[in-house]
Amino acid sequence: MPSSRPTRTLPGATLPILHAIQNAWGYIPDEALPRIATALNLSRAEVQGVVSFYHHFRRTPPGRHVVQVCRAESCLAMGADALEAHVRATLGIDVHQTSADGAVTLEPVYCLGNCACSPSIRVDDDIHGRMSPRRFDAVVAELRATSGEGVTA
Repeated sequence: MPSSRPTRTLPGATLPILHAIQNAWGYIPDEALPRIATALNLSRAEVQGVVSFYHHFRRTPPGRHVVQVCRAESCLAMGADALEAHVRATLGIDVHQTSADGAVTLEPVYCLGNCACSPSIRVDDDIHGRMSPRRFDAVVAELRATSGEGVTA
């Protein structure tokens, strides 16, 4: 039978709360940490430890688009390192950074479950397999054309 207790009183409530905040805001704002800590009777350091441990959580607002380059073994074997270098150079940013125009945030991801089509990337919620530098350039060009945004590429 499901518990009638609120989520915050359940053991392990930190992750669901952090996920809910990031889903709503796109990141975990600094001011959320003491509130979460107080609500869960934890120290701010404990909450910060969870946020910093999981690569999924962002501490700053993401760009309008999030590009993730898969770093799992299959993608690495099929050229993800070279692809990531091209993506960084094309966007003019490093991983965990957002382009100056606020259009794109670049993040590593540690498996997209698309190993048969390595290397893979995810752009927002869309997974693209068999990615090459040329195909990445086309994806960025499409983002620019369809959204009218100044995506740097």
